[in-house]
Amino acid sequence: MMETILFQIEKIGKTFNNRKIFSEISFSLKEKGSIAITGRNGSGKSTLLKILAGVLTPTRGTTELKINNTTIKPEDYFNQLGLVSPYLQLYDEFTGWENLDFFRRVRNINVEDKCLDELLYRFNIWDRRNDYVRTYSSGMKQRLKYAFALIHKPSILLLDEPTSNLDAEGIVTVYRIMEEHKHNGILIVATNDAEDIKRCDEVIDLNNQIGKRK
Repeated sequence: MMETILFQIEKIGKTFNNRKIFSEISFSLKEKGSIAITGRNGSGKSTLLKILAGVLTPTRGTTELKINNTTIKPEDYFNQLGLVSPYLQLYDEFTGWENLDFFRRVRNINVEDKCLDELLYRFNIWDRRNDYVRTYSSGMKQRLKYAFALIHKPSILLLDEPTSNLDAEGIVTVYRIMEEHKHNGILIVATNDAEDIKRCDEVIDLNNQIGKRK
């Protein structure tokens, strides 16, 4: 049975050093909902995504997440969210498999080794699973970040520049994941790429702060 999910964003604003990044951002998503967040460089796409993930606190406004009618505290959002972003750091002195295993243990995620293996296979880094991440290309690191984001089967998937550094094969895999998540949870994407945007049902432009359905 599919979870009932409600993610409400109400008049979110963020200011850094007295400089307004954005303000009055509001939207609401339910399961099988998706939205693309667009805007020129510096408009605050990544900042908004961090707020939605509970990593940053908004200057004003509120976020509310309900799973099966139970309200989730912002500090517990990480249990329900998967995040892929350029600023996420991997452990270069660990292998790819060790990175996933460490994350699983630190987060106390109850999944078997088989799950880690399947993720590594899916993102075509199984053959390099025992190599140190410092030897990975930027594209391989991006693939590993997707494995991190999906390990706990999140209800909401947040993607910041989702196809960054990926080759054609990797992009196909990511678009397949986006489609799957659109039909099983909530998908939120920060991007200016037209191919990414057209895979979302709604678009909000931070430059004019007008949300619209396509």
